[in-house]
Amino acid sequence: MAVGRSICPPEHVVPVGHDEPLLGRYDAARPAEKAAAADGGGNASFVQTCLNGLNALSGVGLLSVPYALSEGGWLSLALLAAVAAICWYTGLLLQRCMAADPAVRTYPDIGERAFGRGGRLLVSAFMYAELYLVAIGFLILDGDNLAKLLPGASVSLGPATLAGRRLFVVLVALAVAPTTWLRSLGVLAYVSATGVFASALIVLSVLWAAAVDGVGFSAPGTTALRPTGLPTALGLYTFCYCGHAVFPTLYTSMKEKSRFPKMLAICFVLCTLNYGSMAVLGYLMYGDGVQSQVTLNLPAARLSSRVAIFTTLINPLSKYALVVTPIATAVEDRIGPSGPAVPVAVRTLLVFSTVAVALAVPFFAYLMALVGSLLSVGACMLLPCVCYVRVLGPPRRAAEAAAIVAILALGSLVVVTGTYSSVVQIAHELL
Repeated sequence: MAVGRSICPPEHVVPVGHDEPLLGRYDAARPAEKAAAADGGGNASFVQTCLNGLNALSGVGLLSVPYALSEGGWLSLALLAAVAAICWYTGLLLQRCMAADPAVRTYPDIGERAFGRGGRLLVSAFMYAELYLVAIGFLILDGDNLAKLLPGASVSLGPATLAGRRLFVVLVALAVAPTTWLRSLGVLAYVSATGVFASALIVLSVLWAAAVDGVGFSAPGTTALRPTGLPTALGLYTFCYCGHAVFPTLYTSMKEKSRFPKMLAICFVLCTLNYGSMAVLGYLMYGDGVQSQVTLNLPAARLSSRVAIFTTLINPLSKYALVVTPIATAVEDRIGPSGPAVPVAVRTLLVFSTVAVALAVPFFAYLMALVGSLLSVGACMLLPCVCYVRVLGPPRRAAEAAAIVAILALGSLVVVTGTYSSVVQIAHELL
């Protein structure tokens, strides 16, 4: 068995083979990957990488920001800007970790470089748990919106009857299951500008519904500050910026890697403007009555509402396979070499498991708040800081050291309070 060089610190170095599984022992970069890293690699232009970054940060969190604003009140918009700034800065910390070792190509590689095998496992666990819950959120999202478009739909299968949202969750899962059987989807996640266009179109459709279709901007019940709702708001705001698993891919794909900080800044500014616009629009339109997905408030008969809802449906359908494929690949690597039936079975069972959870926990906002508070805060705030300090040592500048300490303190607070609040809300709805 061939032996490669580990990317972890000297005290952690162990012999590894090129055929080690993703979650197995330390897997050093393959020779081709190492050569590409040494040569700088990457052929994406600055504009292409900006589009890829915008697509990575533009997700289903867009629909929940008006609800987050209603939970925290108008002043919580400052938290949205603060979370954006923190996540931008921690994205830069990941880039610095990668620049320190050309063999580091992925987020789990950074965890391994910092803490050995335990670091790789920890980062991988956060990534895969987050992806799994996001996939569940996709099913809930499409089920809710299809039930709004087609109320009263039901199907009887013998003694069992599926109706409304539950029916559409199952139908969406059946529709996306075949797409998960394809095994060459990774590059498609970041090269298309469809997600960016869809996010902008949703905001414009909501604006049209308010300005032209008669919804208006004067909903009663808006609040300046609601302290009890701040944990939920913070979790949802953080979920909007959970693109850190993609940032290493963007960095390695760039021709001009020195322009990565500028690219990241542009992506965060534009996405924050988009998120902020949607939050303000939705809250002005519906006040404290805004639902967990603002599209559920829109008048179903209007063209603008249908455009917004159909555009909302496209994103989860197109991204579901991309989200679950890394999880399926990790499971398949653990199983080892097998025939073509095993990957299909693994991916189908994975889809069925997300259906089961989506039917059992149909609370989109609370689920996304839980993902944001527990997993996104860990992956976007805490892990980049501790990995950076471990790889490059304590910051020499007092301001940077203070910033990292403040991020770790804030992140820890959000993990505790946000996770507790989300779990309590989910338990309350279930009971």
